[in-house]
Amino acid sequence: MGRETYSKTTILPEEFCQRMQELLEEEAREFFESFKEERAYGLRCNLLKFQSSEDFQTKVSNIENWELSPIPWCEEGYYYQPKNQPGKHPWHEAGAYYIQEPSAMSAVELLGAKPGEKICDLCAAPGGKTTQIAGKMQGKGLLVANEFYSARAKILSQNVERMGIANTVVLNESTESLAKGFVDFFDRILVDAPCSGEGMFRKDPQAAQEWSLENVALCAKRQRQILEHAAKMLRPGGVMVYATCTFAPLENEKCIAWFLKEHPEFSLEQVRTADQYFGKGRPEWVSSPEEKPEYALNSEIARTYRLWPHKIRGEGHFAARLIKAKKDGAPATVLSKKARPKERGNEREDRKIKEALRLFGEFQNSVLKIDLQAELPGKYILFSDQLYLLPEGMSRLEGFKVLRAGLHLGACKKNRFEPSHALALYLHPEQVKQIEELHQGQAGAAQGETYSRALKYLHGETMECDSGRKGWVLVCVDGLSLGWGKAINGIVKNHYPKGLRICY
Repeated sequence: MGRETYSKTTILPEEFCQRMQELLEEEAREFFESFKEERAYGLRCNLLKFQSSEDFQTKVSNIENWELSPIPWCEEGYYYQPKNQPGKHPWHEAGAYYIQEPSAMSAVELLGAKPGEKICDLCAAPGGKTTQIAGKMQGKGLLVANEFYSARAKILSQNVERMGIANTVVLNESTESLAKGFVDFFDRILVDAPCSGEGMFRKDPQAAQEWSLENVALCAKRQRQILEHAAKMLRPGGVMVYATCTFAPLENEKCIAWFLKEHPEFSLEQVRTADQYFGKGRPEWVSSPEEKPEYALNSEIARTYRLWPHKIRGEGHFAARLIKAKKDGAPATVLSKKARPKERGNEREDRKIKEALRLFGEFQNSVLKIDLQAELPGKYILFSDQLYLLPEGMSRLEGFKVLRAGLHLGACKKNRFEPSHALALYLHPEQVKQIEELHQGQAGAAQGETYSRALKYLHGETMECDSGRKGWVLVCVDGLSLGWGKAINGIVKNHYPKGLRICY
């Protein structure tokens, strides 16, 4: 099979077509035909903002006439129609949902994250899977989201903020560096490995143009290194999910077969719900008669998962759930010696923290209805004049490139505290003394008309308010927090961050 065009925009590389034809044989035609079809669009509701996925769907149906249908393998996931344009809705800026490719939601479902655990998303940008994990953790436990590339790490941090997440530390580190700092530490690790992106050819035609067999081999080498580092970080008895968005056996079945050979303490585990929707991995693709097998054909590889675009409404993915064997009598491991906090405090730093907490306490008493310090366990730390609440379990940050040290509370200015945008998005309207509700949606109304005040706020404009109001106001839309404003003389001054302001 030569180089073929399967849509107006997607041209599949010749060597890719030849390989897939050889691998899939009679199934190849159905596979290639799927590239002619329109891709599926998905979004995932934020369980930190809604009581349940049903609660989200009910509120959406009362406000917007969106055509949502459930994604079967993800309880909080929904297919939507492109005409609905959820990315341009004020709810998006309020963190009500995350726009995510449907198949990409599968890896976190296999991970099985639970509240109170220590979890790492090792290759986390842009943040879809991190925010999905956070929703399942319900603000309890420690989530470390890491991204090696600094520009992508910033996008990850922004998405963590937008979704109102408090218990996540965002790092910009190599996996090798993290493996030295965390040993047998995490309960669960997600390795959404950088890959050749073959599964995204229909969604992203540019990926097809940049594809090469050399890059597939390079990705496979890098994936093995990342898995080695992840193995060191997972506690005995812990769960690791390896996932890619490629079809290449070298990056999928062969990579897992190699890992199992190198790490006999790991085994593959199937998930009953996944068995209903996804295909099995292909043990026969681990080695072929034409090559000297690096490892024996492993029937256990059939416990991995393949998501095929001609079988489901989603793009191409691969995933494997791995369990690390328990060690008899082994105590729980904490951060390695290198990563432990210093025993002695700095007197000057202690004074600065004390003053910061005093200012924050005054803000809390005047603006909030809750005692945030009592609700959120953790350690208060300062970066210059910026106050953060570091989640419990993350004992130390020294030596790491930190973009977000948990919940960013705000800035400590001279004799006053200025709340952060992250704090606004974390809070719910009922937790704040003064709110400015910009819109109570009604189904069937045009977005541009009914959301005019919300759009003006997101653009950075001031708003009129009750003349009796004074001080910090949580600006909301349909009961979802959008950001801060400051009321004075019947006007709410806009404190929406300038770097986030938009024009629809």
